[in-house]
Amino acid sequence: MSSQADIRERFWADISSSPYLMVGLQDAREHNVPMTAQLDPKANHCFWFYTSRDNRLARGGAAMAQFASKDHYLFACIQGVLAEETDPAVIDRYWSQEVESWYPGGRDDPNLLMLRFDLGTAEIWRSDLSIGGMFRKMFGGDVREEMKGKHAEIAL
Repeated sequence: MSSQADIRERFWADISSSPYLMVGLQDAREHNVPMTAQLDPKANHCFWFYTSRDNRLARGGAAMAQFASKDHYLFACIQGVLAEETDPAVIDRYWSQEVESWYPGGRDDPNLLMLRFDLGTAEIWRSDLSIGGMFRKMFGGDVREEMKGKHAEIAL
């Protein structure tokens, strides 16, 4: 059985290897948008997104993000708050040629906006099965008991 600490650890490992999420504002009627999270292993209370001032997320506020790991063994719905990141050191820390390619004016582009996603709670599901569970699934067996403990509501 997985503990909440194991699920949290697996979440951070999986999002580090594939930091792509769908993000939306909770009070908006617009669809969520794909974003690439900038992660800091020492800042497990937030992550950041480069975006533009005309992006539908730019106004910030209560938000939700959905994540699916590359191997589809972990899924998460994350609640938090989006706010403008104004610390130049943070903006510079994650700056790269890949990010610069989105902003014609470079680091000083007037449309550049960095948002900080302050993490609240998350609901996380793990779907990886043991070898026995995989055989039960392949042959129509019951895997519900094995999946107990692979779901958690946690504070990030």
